[in-house]
Amino acid sequence: MVKGIIFDLDGTLIDSMQVWYDVDRRFLRENGVSEPPEDISDRVKKMTIDQSSELFIREFGLKCSKEYVIQRIEELVRLEYEENIPLKPGVEELLDVLDSRGIPCGVATVTYCSLAEAVLRRCGIRDRFRFLLTDRDFPGGKNSPDIYMKAAELLGTKPEETLVVEDSLHCVETAKNAGFIAAAVYDRAAASDRAALEKLADCYIMTLDEVKNLL
Repeated sequence: MVKGIIFDLDGTLIDSMQVWYDVDRRFLRENGVSEPPEDISDRVKKMTIDQSSELFIREFGLKCSKEYVIQRIEELVRLEYEENIPLKPGVEELLDVLDSRGIPCGVATVTYCSLAEAVLRRCGIRDRFRFLLTDRDFPGGKNSPDIYMKAAELLGTKPEETLVVEDSLHCVETAKNAGFIAAAVYDRAAASDRAALEKLADCYIMTLDEVKNLL
């Protein structure tokens, strides 16, 4: 029985993955990389902010600090989070169901905390979550179960009674290996991983309102 839910943010609650695909290339081009590799976004989506910044510097020989990379990318995407990025279908309907059943939920993300706060508040749903955890406090990001374990602690639930909702294959893998129930939600950015997600996750859903069928 599901007693608590941990939601991912990008690609799960909000439709933002194209923004990150674009910003990776925009940042690299403004720093002299005229032809960014086609797979660069797929590679960095598994990394923390620190790790992706270090990769950019190391792989492309950038003459700047990690702190500059982190700050500049945040600047480039801030407007999208503050004004444009929408919720994915079914989010508010699902939160209504969770409220009606008294099932607590929170958000665990590797996105910049300030951006996550901005988009959730603009969309009017920040106060519906008990917490917002980011990789700033969990250096392993979602390649380590630490962020999920802390989230379950804050929900007051055990992993085996906690549902983790994610769109990315490596995140579902981490959650499952740590004993959580995992639901994989469709996002076009992860469409190539669909077969693997369907095999690994406890269920594969197209929109978040389908989560109510798991409760």
